[in-house]
Amino acid sequence: MNLSNIFRNAKDAKDYPAGNTIFAQGDPSDVMYVVLEGDLDLQREGRSLGTISAGAIVGEMALIDKKAPRSATVIAKTDCRLAPIDEKRFEWMVAQTPSFALHVMRVLVDRLRRTTERATTA
Repeated sequence: MNLSNIFRNAKDAKDYPAGNTIFAQGDPSDVMYVVLEGDLDLQREGRSLGTISAGAIVGEMALIDKKAPRSATVIAKTDCRLAPIDEKRFEWMVAQTPSFALHVMRVLVDRLRRTTERATTA
C-alpha cells in the first residue's frame, strides 16, 4: 500500500528541508507521519537504522503507545513532505480503509523482526 497516493492532497502536509529533525528520541509522541516525498534517516542513539522513503510511514508507535517517548530520531535526508496522522485521523482511516490498519501492523511487525535480527547477531 503506497500511502503517499492516499495522502497526496493532505492540506496539513508540511515541508522539511534536508537536515531538519522531524522528531528526536525522547520527544513526546502524538502523531505518526506518511512520507509523501523525500527520504528520512531513522536513528537511535546516533546510529542509523535505515532510510524511510516516500510512501512509507514513520512514528507509528506514537499512536499505539502515546505515553512513551519517541524511541528514535528521524532526520530529513533530502527535502521532504510529510502528512501527519493523529489519533482521530488514524481511527477514521481504519474505519474507512480497514487495509490501512493491516498495513500499519505489517510495518510494525517488519520493524520488530529487523530489530530482533540485529539484536541476535550483535
